[in-house]
Amino acid sequence: FGDQEQGNDGSPVLSSKVGVQGQVFTIVNDESYYYPDLIRGWIQDGDYGSDLAKYTGSTTGTSRNNQVCSSYSPITWQVDRKCHLISASSFDKMCADMKQQRDDMSDDLYAHGAREVVANNIAGNNL
Repeated sequence: FGDQEQGNDGSPVLSSKVGVQGQVFTIVNDESYYYPDLIRGWIQDGDYGSDLAKYTGSTTGTSRNNQVCSSYSPITWQVDRKCHLISASSFDKMCADMKQQRDDMSDDLYAHGAREVVANNIAGNNL
């Protein structure tokens, strides 16, 4: 890792360089909700991303829980509070774009599990 600071498990400390942005969608069969560039990140048009929850947290995934913390924390999260409509073909396009990337994104083309909700007594109080 060169000059990069390392966590207790030897992984790089990324908290000063990494943030997560999240949006929630209801997928519909309506092309008036088509967005062609999900590969580039979250949508900022109109009311997308206008009402955000910002907080610190850690990475996600089923290998982390209330006993095993991520060495990649704290990560800054910005989550759009609104659930938006988006066309199914927008996700078809994003998956096709992911397959065209130089880096192998095969592991990101299927649904993943989520970590258990963090217990209140160890959660940050900074929402």
